[in-house]
Amino acid sequence: MKFEQYFKNYNKSIFNLLNDLDISLIDKSVELIQDCKKNKGKTYIIGNGGSASIASHVSVDFAKVAKVPSNTFNNANLITCFANDYGHENWVKEAVKAYTQKNDILILISSSGTSNNIINAAKYCYENNIPLITLSGFDKSNPLAKLGDVNIHINSNNYNYIEMSHHIILVSIVDIFAENLV
Repeated sequence: MKFEQYFKNYNKSIFNLLNDLDISLIDKSVELIQDCKKNKGKTYIIGNGGSASIASHVSVDFAKVAKVPSNTFNNANLITCFANDYGHENWVKEAVKAYTQKNDILILISSSGTSNNIINAAKYCYENNIPLITLSGFDKSNPLAKLGDVNIHINSNNYNYIEMSHHIILVSIVDIFAENLV
């Protein structure tokens, strides 16, 4: 079997999603992260499942390649402890409370924009004036897409298209810092 056409269509689908993105959201995201870095804050990136993998990759690249202090909450001990003590829907919010400090920023990723643990953390950020960038997909009016200072939405119902788009967006922001474009 040949899958050349499938791959070309797949690639084109992701290209089209990214091409339709409001690029001013990238600019605003870079400005927020730049302010955080300038004020000696840390960038925290959080997601579930595949989005947690994206968060880990991007966090390491921010710290190593772009010299932007960054971390994630993808430690099994942290997740299981906080989920056990506060419930799955509150573990991210409680980790934000425990770990973040003044001048930090959060990037929350949820393909659906409906993950309760991510939404509760976003609400906490909103209520406590913690700068927040959100990345989501599926329904444009999902709960997460209403809570950030910057809300990046991928107009797709396909998890892999959404996750790949989120990954490319975040890695491009890393490269903006790594290449000293700001």
